[in-house]
Amino acid sequence: MYQLPALLLAFAIGVLGCQSPEPSQPIDLTELTISDIHQAYEAGEFDCQQLVEAYLARIEQVDKKINSLTFINPDAVAIAQALDEEYQRTNVLRPLHGIPLIVKDNINTKGMPTTAGALALKDYVPDEDAFIIQKLVDAGAIIIAKSNMAEWAFSPMHSESSTAGTTRNPYNPGYVPAGSSGGTAASIAANLGVIGLGTDTGNSIRGPSSHCALVGFRTTLGLISRSAIVPLYLRNDVVGPMCRTVEDAAKVLEVIAGYDPEDPITQYSEDKIPDSYSQFLVEDGLVGARIGVLRNIRDDDPEPEINELFNKALKDLDSLGAQVTDSVEIPGFDSLKENQWCADFRKDVEAYLAKYVRSDTIRTLEDIIRVGTKSEHAAGRLATLAENSGRWENLEIECLDAYSDVRRIAFREAIEGIMDSLQLDAIVYPSWHNKPARIDFFREEYKGDNSQIISPHTGQPAFTVPMGFGSNNLPAGLQFLGRMYSEGTLIKLTYAYEQGTQHRRPPTINQ
Repeated sequence: MYQLPALLLAFAIGVLGCQSPEPSQPIDLTELTISDIHQAYEAGEFDCQQLVEAYLARIEQVDKKINSLTFINPDAVAIAQALDEEYQRTNVLRPLHGIPLIVKDNINTKGMPTTAGALALKDYVPDEDAFIIQKLVDAGAIIIAKSNMAEWAFSPMHSESSTAGTTRNPYNPGYVPAGSSGGTAASIAANLGVIGLGTDTGNSIRGPSSHCALVGFRTTLGLISRSAIVPLYLRNDVVGPMCRTVEDAAKVLEVIAGYDPEDPITQYSEDKIPDSYSQFLVEDGLVGARIGVLRNIRDDDPEPEINELFNKALKDLDSLGAQVTDSVEIPGFDSLKENQWCADFRKDVEAYLAKYVRSDTIRTLEDIIRVGTKSEHAAGRLATLAENSGRWENLEIECLDAYSDVRRIAFREAIEGIMDSLQLDAIVYPSWHNKPARIDFFREEYKGDNSQIISPHTGQPAFTVPMGFGSNNLPAGLQFLGRMYSEGTLIKLTYAYEQGTQHRRPPTINQ
């Protein structure tokens, strides 16, 4: 973690004379939701400043065990004070009024480092917020910290950066939280903030969310702006919520969805966003739903304990009212899923550097390589990407967005065609076929990553929710894949499953 000077940290938690009176009862931060907090504000149980101070104290106590955060916002208490004054004056709470937010370290935040975990950006401090950050701030969210990540978002396996080191899984610190949004996942799971943001090129919201018993939304490509976010492959990149509950994730989505002229792909979302995503939070939302089971998503045999949890999830879906169709077959699936990736890192990251960083010394991929890295994994990826561009195979096929690329469209049409023929509302599969890897053996034990295979290429939304726990207290996730712009349906299904099973539990690091 970036180490704040002791005096600055003291200021941040309010011991230099700006501290709120203690709340009537100590604030129990365990599993607090947006609704819980707003009810407490309205009842006068505590205020924004008291809540922020409690989270800052908890971060100081807990994060040394998991190393999930990279920067603590020194203005968080002052922002909370201003929101308290606003509420006293107006008696109106904004949608995310006073809600502590943790932001992945590749999303531009005004006045705070945005490093993507890389030495080349270690001194970069944006002078403007990303489009979605501005929307969250306008809604009343308080950025309390930035979170660690896999350097340049290169690794789905683990979250190691040159700027902050390695993040550990709060459920068992000997294991990975996956990558690349592992810092957001670990910190939200450990109750260091209320809501979190991650990015997902192939796995990086859903993989870490699954490994940390969280809800993770990878939404339709085009629903949420990616402007002012350090890219990996922009044609696949999505930003989205990572939260402890479906309700909180839906409330974040309500704020950040929408058109941004700086991200042209968001034009496809116009007229496709409902007035409210919260309207889909229906406890019996699985009653009458039709769910297809995709068994052959990977060649890897699932670990027996994951298979057992998945089969139990299917029984739970049935008992909650869904009609479950097992062993759905996608015509041509094995060939359609191949040759979907394109090596666009050079083009995308150099465009980001030119538009936002504007440095005379960091302009090209070669400049990034020259500055260097502490990560062996990142060094290998940088070298590979310096020598490759475009599609990994069949270079004659142009690499385009999800609405224009012929291979992506064919893959999506095959999946949605089967969904239509079977009248399916969603397809389900385990987010991982294997449990989290041990930190010291992440390369050898990285297996069963199902999130990479469909939605990053087809553009379809895919949400993960907690599915239970396996051995060594390690979480597993159930993934729901939907049609383009079917977020409302997925919220309805995942909320009903979450409420009917209650698999989420805090890690013992909380105690």
